[in-house]
Amino acid sequence: MKSRTTPLPQTEFIALIAMVTATVAFSIDAMLPALPEIGAALSPDNINNAQLIITFFMLGMGVGTLFTGPLSDAFGRKPVMIGGAVVYITSSFVAWQAQSLELMLAARVVQGLGAAGPRVVAMALIRDLYAGPNMARILSFVMMVFALIPALAPTMGHYIILGFGWRAIFMSFIAFSAITTSWLLLRQPETLTPENRRPLSIRAMGAAIKEMFTHHTARLSIIIQTLTFGMLFNMLSSTQQVFDTTFGQGDTFHLWFGGIAVLASSASFLNARLVVRLGMRAIIKAMYTAQIGITLAMIVITWLDTPYWLAFGGYVLWVLSNFFQAGLTIGNLNALAMEEMGHIAGLAASVIAAVATIGAVAIAVPIALQFDGTPLPMAVGTLICAALALWLTTMLRRPGEE
Repeated sequence: MKSRTTPLPQTEFIALIAMVTATVAFSIDAMLPALPEIGAALSPDNINNAQLIITFFMLGMGVGTLFTGPLSDAFGRKPVMIGGAVVYITSSFVAWQAQSLELMLAARVVQGLGAAGPRVVAMALIRDLYAGPNMARILSFVMMVFALIPALAPTMGHYIILGFGWRAIFMSFIAFSAITTSWLLLRQPETLTPENRRPLSIRAMGAAIKEMFTHHTARLSIIIQTLTFGMLFNMLSSTQQVFDTTFGQGDTFHLWFGGIAVLASSASFLNARLVVRLGMRAIIKAMYTAQIGITLAMIVITWLDTPYWLAFGGYVLWVLSNFFQAGLTIGNLNALAMEEMGHIAGLAASVIAAVATIGAVAIAVPIALQFDGTPLPMAVGTLICAALALWLTTMLRRPGEE
């Protein structure tokens, strides 16, 4: 069968891109309920090492994003997305069979490399068709559909574990990727025409990277995204342990996490409604300011050893604020960084995602491994990141502004 040559209806386009990029969220969030069992099976002497299953996937994804964009600029968007899916499916099979934590972590790194294809190239594909506030609006709708996966994935993972054991989660990854890749292959036309492709060249890559890092707004947007992802990865790495160890909610973690994700999905819808009217920077500043306030409150609640209902409620609100912040900042920061990079959209998307993801892992891993039975280390790390992000946001400029 041949793929379409006419553009998809916007609704289907948004749904397709959301599901393709949701491979990343599914690969992370469906794993969360399995971490205690994986830790007990593969690292019984140090259960905390199970957190690395999350961050190693992110590390592989960050490294992979540096290459998938330039490859898509040279060969087209669809071939690179489909090739990444093949790598992802193959490494998922290896992880399914892994009998040691070391092999599991190696498979997760390669799995992240494969997931980088759909994640980054989807951003370039959107940039091929949209720019500026319109791109931010489309990204908001994509994020709104995308948010359903974090809502459903932990519950899906929970019941897959109950019915078939934790290894079956990797088979669900294979099935999910096969479905979304087939949809992409058959329905989405190629958006990068041959005359607009850039030869794969080290010199050209170096020039494009230099252009991005000498561009004031692009450079700042990348740094701010790094801090934002650092906050998100920090929370994701330890949140299952906090729900279980700190608050005794391990059996209902998937329900709490799913409910939080459903509520947080409204952030992208809100951004889509407000971004054209209020502007991207105003929304970004407001969210970091709110995050600082909520995190300070959570630190005080934890420090004072308050009653269970207040401590648990404060933590749930804080997790929600992290997701809400991501929904109202990441799409806008991407749009700001990409606004004058349409001529190198694939490479620009790669550089943004690679630096932000690898940097965020470097921030999140040492914080998450400090888990002491309370959310205090997570909160302190988030407070520092949010304060730095707010300060840097005050320096952002749109094209033509001084």
